[in-house]
Amino acid sequence: MNRKKQINEALKKRLKKHNAKLHRSNKPRYISKAERAKMEQENAAADVTAATVGE
Repeated sequence: MNRKKQINEALKKRLKKHNAKLHRSNKPRYISKAERAKMEQENAAADVTAATVGE
């Protein structure tokens, strides 16, 4: 009985890990404050160049 239980637990554990990999979270990737500031700065620079090119 004990051996059977250990085998079943090991198989269940593997199955649980496999299912966890298949069903990734829909949560968006974390973006740090520094990265957000950098992206905002790049977008602002792109807007400025687009405005000057448009004129």
